[in-house]
Amino acid sequence: MDQTAQEQSMFVGIDVAKKHLDVHVLPAATSFRVDRDGAGLDDLRDRLQGLSPALIILEATGGYEKVVLATLAGAGLPVLAVNPRQIRDFARACGRLAKTDQLDAAVIARFAERIRPELRPLPDAATQMLGEIAARRRQIIDMISAESMRLKQATARKLQRGINAHLAWLQQELTDIDTDLDSAIRESDVWSRNEALLDSVPGVGKTTARTLLAELPELGTLDRRHISALAGLAPFNHDSGTHRGKRSIRGGRTVVRSALFMAAWVATRRNPILKSVYERLIAAGKAHMVALVACMRKLLTILNAIIRDQQPWQAA
Repeated sequence: MDQTAQEQSMFVGIDVAKKHLDVHVLPAATSFRVDRDGAGLDDLRDRLQGLSPALIILEATGGYEKVVLATLAGAGLPVLAVNPRQIRDFARACGRLAKTDQLDAAVIARFAERIRPELRPLPDAATQMLGEIAARRRQIIDMISAESMRLKQATARKLQRGINAHLAWLQQELTDIDTDLDSAIRESDVWSRNEALLDSVPGVGKTTARTLLAELPELGTLDRRHISALAGLAPFNHDSGTHRGKRSIRGGRTVVRSALFMAAWVATRRNPILKSVYERLIAAGKAHMVALVACMRKLLTILNAIIRDQQPWQAA
């Protein structure tokens, strides 16, 4: 194998922590650690540029990976963040049960070498901002729900006053975040147009449209099978020998799937196409949830085509 081929076959795994990054390179089996600060990231970028790896993988770790992704992608390096569950499942399949930062980096590098997941373009800064605003909105709604439950259980008036005051603050925060979302959407001609296109589909409202814009930027760029897999709506087989098990869905982007669940539930009543699909499956003896998941997948396929073709909803 010549030197170019060797460079093309290099795979890098990075374990991301709050203060440092552990790096493992295959097939050389070399490891090193850098700080997760400006100097450390510059050092990491320079080292990896010298290696010209075929693929760099790190885990999505609660946001700590974002600056690493931005640094490496900005340098033109092939980098991808993957779901930690995929790495854990791969490690168990390989019999790797011990866990340290260095060992995790080695497992991630082996995952890159063996699995070689497909690279996807990273969202731009504006899309990342929209995603963060949408995520904060979900957090506020969750807090409102939790405080409302506490208010029902509280009996002391002092506690009730405190909870009501917090709820009032949270409601104002939610109003402010919705204003920020409106502003972000209006400032982008593309987002404004795509929001209107998605909102034209019966069953899809602004909340669902904005969730998809923020959390599924690949919408309209992939075929129906790939977009369903990203949302966790692609059915998995469970067969062995002559046994044919039930198909099930798992993985994917939970936030997107939750938004599509509510939209599909409404669409089975208001959208003539999805209502027909739902009723046909129920008449065929399918369980309610099976029929609803099929409608979620159908709805996502419709939305994907609408964004791809830039044409609003038209009932057949």
